[in-house]
Amino acid sequence: MSCYCINPLCKQRQNPDDAAECAACGTSLVINERIRLVKPLRELDNPFSDNEIFEVEDSGTQWNPGRKRRVMKILKRNSPQFVERLEREVLALQLISHPNIPQTNGIDDYFTVEPENSLFKFRCLVMDKIEGKNLEEWIEAHRPISQALALDWLEQIVAILDIVHHTEFFHRDIKPANIILDPDGQLHLVDFGAVRQITDTYLAKVGSTGGTEATISSYEITKVISHYYSPLEQAHGHAVPQSDFYALGRTMVRLVTGAKLRELETNHSTGRLIWRHKAPQIDKPLADFIDELMAPNPAHRPQTTKMILWRLKKLPEQNKIYRLTRSKPFKFSAAIATIGLLGLLGYTLGLPAYARNLVAQGQKLEAENKTEQAQQLFDQAVKIRPELSNQISKFYFDKAGRVKEDLQSEKKYYTLATKYNPNDVDSYNNLALACQLLRDLDCVNKTYQQLFRLEPNSWTGHYNLANFYEGQGKYDLAEQQYKLAIKYGKEQALIAVNNLSRLNNLQGNYAQAKKLAIEGLKKAPASDKQLRAVLYKNLAWAKLIQKDYQGADKDLQTAFELDSQRVDVYCLLSKTKEALGDITSASGYGEICLLARMDTWLPEVQKWRGELIERIFKKK
Repeated sequence: MSCYCINPLCKQRQNPDDAAECAACGTSLVINERIRLVKPLRELDNPFSDNEIFEVEDSGTQWNPGRKRRVMKILKRNSPQFVERLEREVLALQLISHPNIPQTNGIDDYFTVEPENSLFKFRCLVMDKIEGKNLEEWIEAHRPISQALALDWLEQIVAILDIVHHTEFFHRDIKPANIILDPDGQLHLVDFGAVRQITDTYLAKVGSTGGTEATISSYEITKVISHYYSPLEQAHGHAVPQSDFYALGRTMVRLVTGAKLRELETNHSTGRLIWRHKAPQIDKPLADFIDELMAPNPAHRPQTTKMILWRLKKLPEQNKIYRLTRSKPFKFSAAIATIGLLGLLGYTLGLPAYARNLVAQGQKLEAENKTEQAQQLFDQAVKIRPELSNQISKFYFDKAGRVKEDLQSEKKYYTLATKYNPNDVDSYNNLALACQLLRDLDCVNKTYQQLFRLEPNSWTGHYNLANFYEGQGKYDLAEQQYKLAIKYGKEQALIAVNNLSRLNNLQGNYAQAKKLAIEGLKKAPASDKQLRAVLYKNLAWAKLIQKDYQGADKDLQTAFELDSQRVDVYCLLSKTKEALGDITSASGYGEICLLARMDTWLPEVQKWRGELIERIFKKK
């Protein structure tokens, strides 16, 4: 057993369970004289999370007597918008009366903690713990759900949403990770951190009576986005109660297909997800209804929870396929069709395809991780039919792409892909990247030599090699490779222009860094917001060092609007605002620079954080 320190800047937060104070930073491990953090329920180094979630041991209050395990959310940022969101969550959990949402008492369960040895104070919300697994964890370990279970779970979630919407709230963050399945098969909706109240002002704008009868409008609210689950109107800051239905539809697709949504294609002409081929167990009426929940236009979705519940009860009646498959004529026709199919299959297998059968058997052996035996069959097949070598190479290339978390296996399979197709540039490129991550210098050098023999003008190869040299601190070699990438890639290689600009900033060549960033911005498409953001960041960095504080501030604000998820932008904004005398803004941006953890491998971010901490302690 162990307990954790509440201070997010602490270098060693885990402590023995009987400790009174953190051994690393001295912070008290008993919070508010009653609570100890038992274990984190979310990664502590989540780069841009505004909060941390812990399972806690609560010794109790008059409202929650008795020692028991509960859950505590800790807000790490004190900006008004985050505080307002947490307070909305507290209000929602107090007002919404449903046994399948977390229970809390706002009097003793919402409080502020300001550790003695921390730079910040934290707002905390304690709520009852719901036993079970969230559906994202559950679907990872189970097969896609059946039609019957899909209907059951849909009805359960909508019944909870019905109460939520009637209490004048909408959730805004429905996804499998926020739905818990308890041991009794009941679903619970959790994480109301993005909840929004349907206010009187909102109701006046939409001309509705409230609750589940609310219709859509142009009502604008704060953006809260869960990638692949949030609808377009929510991404634009115009979420409405029907936005919950879109997220619910996407959640059902995740559960009935078992596939991660990023793996599914989208019909670009309609904007709809292409998923039905991965859920053959779902009949057309239910599939149509799930697609209706996910309609790109919120006006085309069901407008109320009451309507959804009514439609769910009617679905079995609409299922003509369900009735048809149980009729005697259908069963007879199916039997005849099956006999014909078996005859055709037997004829196909009887064709002389010995070499292809060897490949098929090899693939089965490879699926069992019997690589040596598989290669023996593949080699025999290639001797008979040399043209099969490309098919085998692609098989290994695809297999390598499915083992991204196992770099040694990835390297092995890309090596085999190059064995069966020694002219495959893509395999060499990917093999080189795997070797870079493994820090296998011999493999990196040999692979790039072969790659450049096949394709000397490969801008991606030169770009990746430049990245490798940069990571080793060999800036002169990195600069040479970035320049080659720009030469051969032209408009495609704007990311190399950006990296070269950054490299010049690191080396103190600020005029050249500005020049490159400006050239990149002239060519970067308006649609590529992340690239434009980082180019503006590099431009601002150079201006800041040259004491053009107004210019740096303007470019950093542009970078922030284009991509608000970059730590280096927050760090530079803190430095720029301080130089301009705006200490309040500098402090806010500095707080995020210190707490966020993305891009910590960048040496400049480490340097800026160190300078920031040094300035804070000097002021103290």
